[in-house]
Amino acid sequence: MNQRSNTISPISSDGRHYNQWHILRHDKWLLSCLTWVPVILCFSIYWIFSQGIANNLPVGVVDLNKSTLSQKLIGNYNATSMLSIDHQYDDIQQAKSALVEGDIYAILYVPANFDKAITKSLTPQVTLFYNSQYLLVGRLINSAALQAQGTFNAQVGVLKALSKGNTTSLAAMGNAVTVRTQITPLFNISTNYAQFLVSAIIPAIWQIAIVSFTVLVLSANYRISGLSPWFGSTSIVGHLSRTLIPYFLWFLLQGSFFLIWFYDIIGWPMEGSWLVLFFAQVITTLACMIMACFFFFLTCDAARAMSFAGAFTAPSFAFMGITFPAADMTTLATAWRELLPISHYIEVQVSQASYGVTAIQSLAHLTPMVGYVIPLMLTVILIKKHMSKESQA
Repeated sequence: MNQRSNTISPISSDGRHYNQWHILRHDKWLLSCLTWVPVILCFSIYWIFSQGIANNLPVGVVDLNKSTLSQKLIGNYNATSMLSIDHQYDDIQQAKSALVEGDIYAILYVPANFDKAITKSLTPQVTLFYNSQYLLVGRLINSAALQAQGTFNAQVGVLKALSKGNTTSLAAMGNAVTVRTQITPLFNISTNYAQFLVSAIIPAIWQIAIVSFTVLVLSANYRISGLSPWFGSTSIVGHLSRTLIPYFLWFLLQGSFFLIWFYDIIGWPMEGSWLVLFFAQVITTLACMIMACFFFFLTCDAARAMSFAGAFTAPSFAFMGITFPAADMTTLATAWRELLPISHYIEVQVSQASYGVTAIQSLAHLTPMVGYVIPLMLTVILIKKHMSKESQA
């Protein structure tokens, strides 16, 4: 009596189409890459930036004056939410050592003649040193220092005017601060840098994952039996599509998840259309998988293809134009940026989530992605070339 085997073949009855679940079951690393690895990575990125707003940055003080006025100035700095004056130093060398070692981010230096200079209506020089290697921290410290110093200057001006008599408090304040400015941040009112950075870092990781993991999927299918049984003699694009459709849907599900995570669960502002963003993700996922296919079928070698994929997607976040203006990039950087699918997608995400522009205006950013038809055509040519070599061997 013949016993039927319970083993699931990776090839279906027509001898060509692979059972992708069988491949995933026997390739634990690929299964991990498609499931929990990207989830852990994205949540780790969010956890790093989850505080959202930097505050209480440690600042050291070298107060050589030790007067009531100098203490008032230091108090103004400490009153800002960004700065925390917790370290007092006797000389600048001690403070410099602490700055170099990373104990503090800035040094406030008050000269010995600070109060006398103010009394004589002179302009004493108060110096703030900060580590500008930390771009975000440096910008926040500079902004908080300008606010604290401006407040102190206004207070001194008001006191001087009142001491002369014949003036009201309101008039004295008007003389001390002749022009008042109001700075209103748009599209990120709370200056939440998690909303600013994470909403761009996660899509960049998503692009890297799509390209890299698609290469691993193609390698696993190729490793089973080669190209001829995989593609047969009919439509190459059709067979390749049937192989990758489950993964395409999975990557699209991941992209939809981080949108829901950002703009529904966390509650970051969403001013535009969800449908436009989902459509942009469909195009982006398709473009990323096309590039992965092109890289793999250049050599049919997973290691080399992963090297190509890594080199291609590594600058994703830097070239998005989020932290550095795209208009100020060099010609090479601009050209590379145009090649990255995520660069076009992020324009749609920002224009919809933050600006709420029309669908036509947003989707216009996807027009250059029509060019990914070229690597798709080259991929088909490469597959035919490799199949020809395989049949001759």
